[in-house]
Amino acid sequence: MAQQEVIDSSAADVRWDLTDLYKDLDDPSLEDDLQALLGAMQSFHANHAGKLATTLGDALDAQADISCRADQLMVYLFLRRSTDATNQQIQQRLGQVQEAFSEASANYLTFFEHELSALADEVYAALLGSDERVARHKPMLDHIRENRRYLLEQNVERALQLRAPFGASEWSDLIDEREAELRFELDSKSLTLPETLHVLSNDADAERRAEALKVFSEGLTEQGFDKLMARTLNVVLGAKGVEDRERGYANPMSARNIGNQVDDETVEALHQAVAEVGAVQSQRYYRLLSAHLGWRPLKWSDRNAPMPFADQTSVSWDTCVDTVLSAYESFSPTLRDLVARMLERKWVDAPPYEGKGGGAFNYAVLLPNGEPRAYNFLNYMGSNRDIMTMAHEAGHGVHGMLAAESQGALMFRAPMAYAETASIFGEMTTFQYVLERTTSDEDKLALLMEKSADHVNTVVRQISFSNFERHIHTARKDGKLMVEDFNQAWLDVTTAFYGEEGDLFTYANVDNLWAYVTHFLRPFYVYAYAFGELFTQSLYACKDDFGEDFEAMYLDLLRAGGSKNAVELMAPFGLDPRDADFWRKGIDASITTWLNEAEAISQRMRVSF
Repeated sequence: MAQQEVIDSSAADVRWDLTDLYKDLDDPSLEDDLQALLGAMQSFHANHAGKLATTLGDALDAQADISCRADQLMVYLFLRRSTDATNQQIQQRLGQVQEAFSEASANYLTFFEHELSALADEVYAALLGSDERVARHKPMLDHIRENRRYLLEQNVERALQLRAPFGASEWSDLIDEREAELRFELDSKSLTLPETLHVLSNDADAERRAEALKVFSEGLTEQGFDKLMARTLNVVLGAKGVEDRERGYANPMSARNIGNQVDDETVEALHQAVAEVGAVQSQRYYRLLSAHLGWRPLKWSDRNAPMPFADQTSVSWDTCVDTVLSAYESFSPTLRDLVARMLERKWVDAPPYEGKGGGAFNYAVLLPNGEPRAYNFLNYMGSNRDIMTMAHEAGHGVHGMLAAESQGALMFRAPMAYAETASIFGEMTTFQYVLERTTSDEDKLALLMEKSADHVNTVVRQISFSNFERHIHTARKDGKLMVEDFNQAWLDVTTAFYGEEGDLFTYANVDNLWAYVTHFLRPFYVYAYAFGELFTQSLYACKDDFGEDFEAMYLDLLRAGGSKNAVELMAPFGLDPRDADFWRKGIDASITTWLNEAEAISQRMRVSF
């Protein structure tokens, strides 16, 4: 039996400090800020409703102020909840703020998009020409006007906004609470969901990985989590289906695509490229992994298995930080300094602990005082993948801070489809930094295989998730879906991308794993990971073509935030995501290249595959 790794605890004290936002839930300034925000929203309506033809510039300033005020409240309460998910006082306070904000939005902000959309073209053109504030926000305003046909009547939009806190989001909050409470018995220990997944993905012992998958899958059912998730998904899918029909969207993905500022055809080209090319490369990866592990077919718990000779030493938090900062420095001192600021200002919460949610994320905000911030949420346990996760979330952070400073509150957030650009670029920079300093064939092969596995998870797995969503959103039109329906859809898309039972994998304890993918509660969120990965790989592959100019060009891309669409962002680099070959080139520049090198090393090691 392989030796079990020791989970690193050096990050135990790396916790974010939120006290400069609010001292605690009962801080009087939290309530004062909420009332000031609600007052500003009421004033917005009084000052600008029916008057945008003359006050649009002032209205945009007021909107930006409202956005920053809301961000300060929401980021504090959301971050508190993410690290103490079962705390009912936090849940109650966050709910109070969300409900008050939603009601004020319905009453005082709903008019804006309708009135902007109704402006005569000549009036709108005159405002663009006479007011710099309007001209600066042209991309956002154009996007609203171009999609006006999907707006419902103002009183309907108001009603939808009023009920928003009491619909799908409430179910999503419940899922987060229940997920934090889940426990799985392994080796006579009670593990949280993140801890169980850590064993499943990183443990060197195949038997222990298989047992972790078994107790995880069985635990989802025994604790009723798959039934709860099925009920929640039925609510989300059903409500979305009704609203999509009323708005006139072409298909269930259209609303997300419009929000991402990409057309349906481009997104379909991405799905096809991954299904036709990415899936082939992923199966190539698993055949090579199988050869090194020495058995076939693989169990599903072997999907992320480390190479037999991979270094399983736990990596300290300090080493992780040094690696990420050095990697960012090797490309851009500007970006390195921004990552260092997140660490120095205690905007990072690194260790897993009781009550903390799973996964990782970054939350970038622009505060009312004009300060951009980026908070990183991690579950650092000392694996090499955890280093890449740190680099990934840091990339989101630098993107948010640069864009907030350049674009302001209303346009700094990039659409999800290319919000992953900086995070994946940061990951690639860190990967290349480590790879270039690795000398032995075995260590280099381990890195290449781990990176290929991450690529499969980010691209192939996420598009399989997206196809699962496409299936269940279509099936929901015919009525409520049961756990068994979700299970079958999950197995269907899994075998479509990973092969039939017994070819590369066996699928025991796999059918209900959809139940812990909470991204499904944000419909069609997941394809953005694949979009961002291949979008960035195509960009990363051309960086040497621009020499020393590339860093400045890349920083300009990040500073653009949400002010440019995907085509506009890629134009300076001579790339076009509307071209189907763009996505295939992203695959060729990444996993195909890594596997070419991995197979060459494997041949030198006399491994047959």
